[in-house]
Amino acid sequence: MPLNSVNTNMGATIALQSLNSTNSMLQATQKRISTGFRVADATDDGAAYAVAQRVRSDVNALTSANQQLGNVQGLLSTTNTALNNVSNTMSKARDVLVKLADSNTQGTQRAQYIQQYQSLVSNMKTFYQDATYSSKTLVGNIGGNSGFGGVAVVRNENAATYGVATFSGSAFMASITFTSTQLNGAATVAALIGTAGSATFMNQLTSLGTAMNTYGSAMTYVSNQVSYNSDKIDALNNGLGALIDADLAKESAKMQSLQIRQQLGTQSLSIANQAPQSLLSLFK
Repeated sequence: MPLNSVNTNMGATIALQSLNSTNSMLQATQKRISTGFRVADATDDGAAYAVAQRVRSDVNALTSANQQLGNVQGLLSTTNTALNNVSNTMSKARDVLVKLADSNTQGTQRAQYIQQYQSLVSNMKTFYQDATYSSKTLVGNIGGNSGFGGVAVVRNENAATYGVATFSGSAFMASITFTSTQLNGAATVAALIGTAGSATFMNQLTSLGTAMNTYGSAMTYVSNQVSYNSDKIDALNNGLGALIDADLAKESAKMQSLQIRQQLGTQSLSIANQAPQSLLSLFK
């Protein structure tokens, strides 16, 4: 190929290729600076972008799981509050039953204690009935309450669940709701609060303690799971940043270098384009 040709300007071609390459690198650098990502989409690094999308999906799924666990935290907190109030009231009711188990408690005094006990039982019933959170209850299946049932809540990004069982408030109430006739007999009352297997009141006091332990443990579990998920989200985001975030200090320095190269490339192309003009002097 002739060096002195007006049809083919090799110098201009090389200068143009170099300028195009510089412009392409400058565009990529500007993209990293404007987005903050080294890998903003699949065109930057398909494999890394695919991994990043999966990690983002895991983070979103864990966030959703924590939201669901938060709802269960509210339900468990409400349940524990109700059971604690029932427990305190049971203690008062037991005090009254002890008085009624004394055969010396007679007449008006006995009638007043019976009324006091029945009032405490009614109070416990309202605690169960009101132990609802977002129309859901684990204990308040009394008087036609809706929403009673166990819970199986999603606990992680893989949709694994954690189950929370119910405690039958209606069965509990049926076992401690005594008639006036039963409460009128000191020996009968003594049997109800004794230690024998048929001691209905004490059996329910034991079951209440078991339920409080169960729901207290469940609340601790859910709280720990929420904390773990939050820590895992932070770890995933840190890994994601290491994978796709741009080093802005490095990119800034690179952009300045490329801008100088762009200016030099533009000047080189201009000089190369003027080279064929020198051939005109041969025809003068």
